[in-house]
Amino acid sequence: MKEELLNIGRAAGILGVSIDTLRRWDESGKLVAIRKNGGTHRYYREKDLEIFASDLMKFASEWIQDGTPFPSTFYCPTNSILNARLTKMEYALMQKPGFEKLYSLIVLIAGEIGDNSFAHNLGKWPDTAGVFFGYDLTKGIIVLADCGLGILETLRQVRPELPSHVAAVEVAFTEFISGRSPEKRGNGLKLVREVVIAQPINLFFTSGDAEVRLQGSNKVFHVTRGQRTLQGCLAKIEF
Repeated sequence: MKEELLNIGRAAGILGVSIDTLRRWDESGKLVAIRKNGGTHRYYREKDLEIFASDLMKFASEWIQDGTPFPSTFYCPTNSILNARLTKMEYALMQKPGFEKLYSLIVLIAGEIGDNSFAHNLGKWPDTAGVFFGYDLTKGIIVLADCGLGILETLRQVRPELPSHVAAVEVAFTEFISGRSPEKRGNGLKLVREVVIAQPINLFFTSGDAEVRLQGSNKVFHVTRGQRTLQGCLAKIEF
């Protein structure tokens, strides 16, 4: 049976981007279109669109690095929309065999990271407000990102002596502290660290040039300096 090809308008609707964006992606080689018999019209296979949209880390990284557009289905402009999508993900996880004890903890971690972005950037977004939130439950991947102030600038509101991104991220994951001045306490990322270490869940988290990698069966928490500096925060949860 011959596979149906989608025209550029339908493909744009599926991905939640403009037709002009698809044209640019085709010209740059990011998402190459199909042309029938050497014609000029662009067509797409639905399976190719699914594969393209599943590259969550690439979308999130390019967005916070240089503002590259991504499918709007991953965009949560408000905390209420994020929580609605978390609820949808939670229901899907509940249907997966073997996740009866783990699904609530996965949702907890994703929710804490997402809520942290909104709480600490409320009214202070330096760039696009909101978060990237995408997941592929078949692959066991969740990705969140924001173009906010980042951990260092946020915590310097209550700890101005913090010298670096690495020091700030270590404090955020190990101490009861909040950048929501004048509030002095918070435990979102500390709770994330404790849950990830205790459960079969992996976490990659970066803010500025600081990176946290909690992976494998014997997880040891430490913060390292990465090769690049990112605005805001980027997290990948694997399970």
